[in-house]
Amino acid sequence: MEISALLVATLLIALLVVFVVFRTVRIVPQARARNVERLGRYSRTLQPGLNFVIPFIDRVYPAIDLREQVVSFQPQPVITEDNLVVEIDTVLYFQVTDPRAAAYEIASYIQGVEQLTVTTLRNVVGSMDLEQTLTSRDTINSQLRGVLDEATGKWGIRVNRVEIKAIDPPRTIKDAMEKQMRAERDKRAVILGAEGQRQSQILTAEGDKQAAVLRAEGNRTARILKAEGEAKAIEAVFQAVHRNDPDPKLLAYQYLQTLPQLAQGPNNTFFVIPSEVTAALSGVSRAFAEALPKSPATRQPTDDLTAEAAAEVARATDAAAEAVADAAEAESPGRHPAHG
Repeated sequence: MEISALLVATLLIALLVVFVVFRTVRIVPQARARNVERLGRYSRTLQPGLNFVIPFIDRVYPAIDLREQVVSFQPQPVITEDNLVVEIDTVLYFQVTDPRAAAYEIASYIQGVEQLTVTTLRNVVGSMDLEQTLTSRDTINSQLRGVLDEATGKWGIRVNRVEIKAIDPPRTIKDAMEKQMRAERDKRAVILGAEGQRQSQILTAEGDKQAAVLRAEGNRTARILKAEGEAKAIEAVFQAVHRNDPDPKLLAYQYLQTLPQLAQGPNNTFFVIPSEVTAALSGVSRAFAEALPKSPATRQPTDDLTAEAAAEVARATDAAAEAVADAAEAESPGRHPAHG
């Protein structure tokens, strides 16, 4: 009986010792901190690692996270300068730097940061119109961070960043903005189309201009080459004529050969027979009747050639006479052939 009572007492003492040790030793994780109150008054802050406290005298409060924390607040209605209500959703990045101040300077630093963010946001956005609010997120973020960091410093909190996650204007404003954006896109499309058409016309005109210039240069070069060829041909004929030294009888003979061709044209109802030709015809007849002149152009080696030339002259003379008669019949009564 006594042994059983002693065993029970030993067990109770062991349990008490374990309980006291458990209340005395406190292990704090890394990046955490725990405030300690001794007899209801702040005593110290337990750092990460193994810590000892006085049981039943020291009171250890829950751990405070010292890492950077991210808090997303619910969208808050904010009135802009042009009296439009927009819903703004914010995200706050902050870090507890003083566990004592975070525990004793404010009852709930999360709620305090949220309410301070809402009021500061309304003050900042209230001085902007809707367009500035939508396009000035960086400005709003910087102003919010400055105000929040200054106000939360005494709470042992450092605000690192404040981000505007979403700005939602009213539905009617969204529809109007969509119509405006659609009109702007249509305007840009029309402008781009007009610019493209203008550029195409300019390029087409430039191409036509260059083509016309090239064609003109080609025609000019062709005419120059043709004129040079004709000039060389005339020069060659002229040199050949002067080199062979033709006399008036040969020229008259050539004229007689060309005269029938002039009379064959449909519009050749009137032509001029120079007086030198009639004189040359008689000279040609006498020349071929008597003997050929000793000109290089009319010199023939045999008498057979002389007879053939005389016959050719006779035929040319007859053809010229017939052409003159046909021309006289075809011309009008008021016009007469002119003789030099």
